[in-house]
Amino acid sequence: MSAEPRLRTGLWVSAVLRQANSAGCPAFRRRRGDEDAGGVLAILTSRDRKTVVLAQTRAPDGSPAWIRGSGADPVDEATAEAYVERQVGRDPDLWVLEFETEDLAPPFEAVLL
Repeated sequence: MSAEPRLRTGLWVSAVLRQANSAGCPAFRRRRGDEDAGGVLAILTSRDRKTVVLAQTRAPDGSPAWIRGSGADPVDEATAEAYVERQVGRDPDLWVLEFETEDLAPPFEAVLL
């Protein structure tokens, strides 16, 4: 189990959005979740409108990680939206962020499982 201190989600979201926008990667918050401990979905969209949705999780050792919630391959926007809506329906504290990226890679530090 990881013993690292946990950063408040609202603070993490603000920092990630500012960093992405400063680096030229358009990013915005689509949905505000719980400030202290809400989970995060990150929608990554390429210019050709292919989309990947990443969901926060924990690695077996307890460290923060991400999974491709929308599947291994990019999906269309409608499929991504349906996934996001299902997750928000299950977790009302969920944050939803969107990033436009060239290669569908997260513009923040992320371990992908």
